[in-house]
Amino acid sequence: MLGLPPTTEVKRPLPKAQLFKRFDWTPSQRERFDGEVSRLDFVNWISPRTVPAIAVGNEVKEIFVVEVQLKRRCFDAKSIELLAKTIPQRIVYLLSYGEEAMLAVHHTKLFTTGWYLIPNVSNLISLNGLNLDAVWENIVSSIGQFSVEEDKSLSEQIKVDEERAKLERQIAALEHQMNATKQPRRKRELFIELQKLKQQNNG
Repeated sequence: MLGLPPTTEVKRPLPKAQLFKRFDWTPSQRERFDGEVSRLDFVNWISPRTVPAIAVGNEVKEIFVVEVQLKRRCFDAKSIELLAKTIPQRIVYLLSYGEEAMLAVHHTKLFTTGWYLIPNVSNLISLNGLNLDAVWENIVSSIGQFSVEEDKSLSEQIKVDEERAKLERQIAALEHQMNATKQPRRKRELFIELQKLKQQNNG
């Protein structure tokens, strides 16, 4: 479905009952997951054995693709986060519902694409990189729609982007507060605070 090399294709079911038995999920977590997911399957295994042109990485030794068939299109992202945190592997999740699908990946946080018609999902990722570290970085940044600066690792870039997004939310909230304030003195205080945040954001 993702247009990956045929040598990577596998079809191995991942029974929900096995997950529930193996991992210490709470009854409410199991109930939510069971209510949203109908079936899971390992569908691709990316490694030097299946793609000889790609070397093993220092951190990433293999990447899996797991297809998650959903019971409803509007799902709770916590279910996929729980699954991603439970299985200590580099995994791309192919979430499918009816004739549509989306991709999700977890690296310090969950990233997802939008919904696409299934034939178009193959355009969303490709195996770019000389080793699996680079391939994984490119997959995560592609799904998350961000770029990794040369002097940063993938995790560092995600942290920097999160801090920048947090600052931008604070700036927007301060601007709204300043515009709503009538008192000149308070308006001035908010303006000074706003300028500091903007300098920090640009720095």
